[in-house]
Amino acid sequence: MTARLLPGSLVQFFDRPGLLAISSGVMVALSFPNSGLSFLAWIALIPLLTALEGTDLRTSFRLGFTCGLTAYAGILYWINIVITEYGHLPWAASIPLYLTLVAWLGLFYGLATLVARAGEQVGIKSAFSLPVAWVAGDLLRSFLMTGSPWAMLGHSQYRTLPLIQIADICGVFGLTFLIVLANVVLYRALRAVSGAGVPYPVKSALVLLILLIATLFYGFNRLNGGESASQAPLRIALIQGNIPQDVKWSPAFQDKSIAIHERLTREAALNGVDLVVWPESAIPFFFQDEPRQAERIRNLARELSTSMLVGSPAHELRNGKRVFLNSAFMISPAGEVTGRSDKIHLVPFGEYVPLGRFFPFVSKLVVGIGDFSPGERAIPLQAGQTRIGTLICAEVVFPELGRAYVNNGARILANITNDAWFGRTSAPYQHLSIASFRAVETRTPLVRAANTGVTAIVDQNGHINTMTGLFTEGFRIGEVRPGSGNSIYLKIGDAAAWLCVFLTAGIVGLTWFKRRKSGIESE
Repeated sequence: MTARLLPGSLVQFFDRPGLLAISSGVMVALSFPNSGLSFLAWIALIPLLTALEGTDLRTSFRLGFTCGLTAYAGILYWINIVITEYGHLPWAASIPLYLTLVAWLGLFYGLATLVARAGEQVGIKSAFSLPVAWVAGDLLRSFLMTGSPWAMLGHSQYRTLPLIQIADICGVFGLTFLIVLANVVLYRALRAVSGAGVPYPVKSALVLLILLIATLFYGFNRLNGGESASQAPLRIALIQGNIPQDVKWSPAFQDKSIAIHERLTREAALNGVDLVVWPESAIPFFFQDEPRQAERIRNLARELSTSMLVGSPAHELRNGKRVFLNSAFMISPAGEVTGRSDKIHLVPFGEYVPLGRFFPFVSKLVVGIGDFSPGERAIPLQAGQTRIGTLICAEVVFPELGRAYVNNGARILANITNDAWFGRTSAPYQHLSIASFRAVETRTPLVRAANTGVTAIVDQNGHINTMTGLFTEGFRIGEVRPGSGNSIYLKIGDAAAWLCVFLTAGIVGLTWFKRRKSGIESE
């Protein structure tokens, strides 16, 4: 009766297979921060796999897409807060933009299930094809359309330290592969137990068991291996000024904003520190162009005899044209500026408007300077004897940038960010969960100074040693030993994930060839 009252296009989403796919999406969403239900990732896909049984290719894509759409609608709900509260757009504009983004991300779930189902039809087991296609989709979405590597399944396990150590070999993709494989094996085992006439997945279960044992053995071995003692630790102070977003760029609030950071810095440095880190755009003016305010900050470094890493917009001439940059300046204990690091990967609509010349009526969501230009090189900054790789805001979600800084000599990664525009949502915790993987992948500790939180210190094993709450004023201090900068992932990058892309292409090609051959023979 209910189905008759719904438009035909909606009936498919709310039939039994559609509801199973939606339930999988809900569990995927709940496995991410800040619900604390990360274990759900290991069983979340079982309802979806149940729904896929016996479906045609079109239906398999629809069900996978429905799962992905549901998952990202739950994970990225905070996008609407960003657009309406800080972008000052009405809900009528926010909802279509939000749905476009979650649909784009859900598309890759649909493509993974499509590939897996197509492979099954020509004899390729889903225990192989689904994990491979899932990882391939995650890699492709990490750089297509400027890149969206947010909330991959592996990120949900950031607190499970023995599991995530394999990230220094294959990145987060290796953990995602394991999670998807576990879901397939558990599904097939449940089907066998239920008496559905399905054989027990002995071979795939054995492969999963071997991979899990190897992963845990490697993980515990890395955790118990100790840290590199090649350099002395740095005592680092991370400042969280908690400057409200609506006054952050107000000229009238500049002095007060700097005063808050000065006071917190002095409190943090009472027992001496080697490096002080201020958040992204903690200096809400051009450090290069405000000699009085700039001298004030230099004098603070001299007074405390410490290096300071401070976020500020910058500008320079490129090919005779003035460009603006989202940057961080390193100030030495002598009060001299010793280097500048520029943000390389910019946020569309946050720091620039794509194709802005064609859409002059579209403006950025973030108030402040005009459109930024990307930095040109990953340049570590020197703090004493240690080189610091600075990842500004969302740069930390892109593993290739962390790799670039460490391969260029950085032995501590610093993520300076302003997550105020996320509000009191789970987004800052999702941001932190992704950031922690950069430490493990590169075996380089990461310190994070966030304007409104979460400010944290993550060691090279991904352990979060200390962290602040949201929208509180304060600081965190820790002894941070420079990392070894020695991992397989630093050398090979996402080679394992690219292998999955080529294998997926092979599955698609083989499926097409066999289906075509079958069609010709049937004629």
